[in-house]
Amino acid sequence: MFSKEEKAALTKEFWTAFGKSFPRKWLLYNTRIKDFSFKFSADSRKAEVSLDIEMKDELFRNAYYEKIWSLEDMLREEVGDFQKEEYYTLENGKVIARIWVTKENVSLFNKNTWREIFEFFVEKMEGFERFFYEYEDFIKDV
Repeated sequence: MFSKEEKAALTKEFWTAFGKSFPRKWLLYNTRIKDFSFKFSADSRKAEVSLDIEMKDELFRNAYYEKIWSLEDMLREEVGDFQKEEYYTLENGKVIARIWVTKENVSLFNKNTWREIFEFFVEKMEGFERFFYEYEDFIKDV
C-alpha cells in the first residue's frame, strides 16, 4: 500500500511519462462545446477514455447524448465496444452523460502496466477524436 504522498508522486510521474511518450495536443476540452469534453483517467484497477457531457441543463445534456447515440455504429467503428450511461453519477454527486471505454487489470501504481495504458489511451482517444471531427457539425447542431 502506498502513502498519500507516494500516490501523488506516482500519479504525477505517470502523467508526465505519458506526456513525454506521446507529446501531442489532444482534443480533450477544445471541442468548442461548453461542458462537452474527452478525458483520460487511470486508477489502481483500470484505465478509461471517456466522452463526458456535463451540461447542467438536462435538456441540452440529453440532446447531445442522443446525437452521439444516433451515431452509435460509427462510434463503435472508431473505438470498439464502449459503455454508455445517460445519467452517470460522479463521485461528487454531479450527474452527467458519459460514453467510455475501459481497460481492466492495469494500474497507474504499477509501472509495468504504464506502456499498456499509454497505448490504450492513444488508440482510444484517437478513435474518439476521429469520430468527433467527422461528425462535428452534426453534433454541434443542437
